[in-house]
Amino acid sequence: MIYYWLKLIHIMSATVIFGTGLGSAFYMYRAHLSADDRAIAFAARNVVIADWIFTTPAVIIQPVTGILLMVVMGYPWTTGWIVLALGLFFLVGACWLPVVWIQIQIKNLAKSSLETGVSLYDNPKYMRYMIMWFILGWPAFIAVMIIFYLMVFKPSY
Repeated sequence: MIYYWLKLIHIMSATVIFGTGLGSAFYMYRAHLSADDRAIAFAARNVVIADWIFTTPAVIIQPVTGILLMVVMGYPWTTGWIVLALGLFFLVGACWLPVVWIQIQIKNLAKSSLETGVSLYDNPKYMRYMIMWFILGWPAFIAVMIIFYLMVFKPSY
């Protein structure tokens, strides 16, 4: 019975990580394309909140339930797909942590832009942050897709 509860929590936390990440990326990018500082400020503020409320707890729950599932199912740490999934999980984290910082910087720049009336699009810092944010998002997105594949198919090497 514990296996099924762990599996459910593991799947739900993976879904939260993927869904919140994809939704946040969509709204941040759409706000950016609008060139509307108010829309960017709104999106950035809410994406930062979503990362704290949803993504951060899921990122903590994910490896805990994964390790517990591994123990319950009797998989050794050297199992190929688990090693690869853990490596990809750390890659996602290595992309996500700077993205969180970037999103906070964008939120602060957007707030300042609304206060000063100077457009974000005239701020080279904002444009650099958006480029870095966009570039870091792709390897994280692809890695999460591969992790889902590994969790479902558990390929042997």
